[in-house]
Amino acid sequence: MNGTTTTVVEGLPATGAFSSTPTVAFGALLLRDLSVLRKEFVQFIARTVMQPLLFVFVFAYVFPKIGQGVGGAAGAAAFSSILVPGVVAIACIFQGIQSVALPLVQEFGYSREIEDRVMAPLPVWSVAVEKVVAGALQGLIAAAIVFPLAMFVPATPVHLDVRPLLLFTLLPLAAGTASSLGLVLGTRVQPRQVPLLFGIVVIPIVFLGATYYPWATLTPIPWLKAVVLLNPLVYMSEGMRISLTPQVPHMPYVAVYGGLIGFTALFLALGIDGFRKRVLS
Repeated sequence: MNGTTTTVVEGLPATGAFSSTPTVAFGALLLRDLSVLRKEFVQFIARTVMQPLLFVFVFAYVFPKIGQGVGGAAGAAAFSSILVPGVVAIACIFQGIQSVALPLVQEFGYSREIEDRVMAPLPVWSVAVEKVVAGALQGLIAAAIVFPLAMFVPATPVHLDVRPLLLFTLLPLAAGTASSLGLVLGTRVQPRQVPLLFGIVVIPIVFLGATYYPWATLTPIPWLKAVVLLNPLVYMSEGMRISLTPQVPHMPYVAVYGGLIGFTALFLALGIDGFRKRVLS
């Protein structure tokens, strides 16, 4: 009656259909990734659990049982409590690399599978952000799977003082930092360089990431204590330590939140820039 004609496109809402298309497309890409995860969930659990389980089993179960616990019985108990936050942080960062970086390396390879994704009605940067969101969700799932293992496998008691507010803010930030790092690596690594990725990037990050020891205990080595601040895993580990074992010496809250937010912003900027260049090249 007022001369306005509404065109209804099948599968889309009649009102504001085209304005909501980017949101719908983003959600569709995210659901696609989660659907793939559901179909490969057994493999996901296997790659998530294996490394943390072996480490916890050897150092927190086998060693105390055979009398080689770190620092005797009391030291072994303290080490088990220190280990839980570190293992959760490791699970997050490994998922960030495995769920974002490695698939991107393949998608940017000879087959150019990434072109299927960038054909969605989304800005190129939104496709990159979707990869990060999907990777962060997988990191959260990995942390939820690993946490019970790290808590119950050790032969000595694990003393936790869970702080829910801190945990439910720091854990998503840690997962976002890890998946943003995965975006950076995935847009800058060639398929033939994947072995180098683990040899010269992932392993040093893990061993120098304050996962098996609190950052504060590096005081006798001041140069190392300063250098490892360039490692994002340090802030992830310390964040989990604040959330789960606050009785253990830890980094100040402001430094942890600032480090996680700062690294996430930096990695997102670098990753989106690299993603755009790889797509348009």
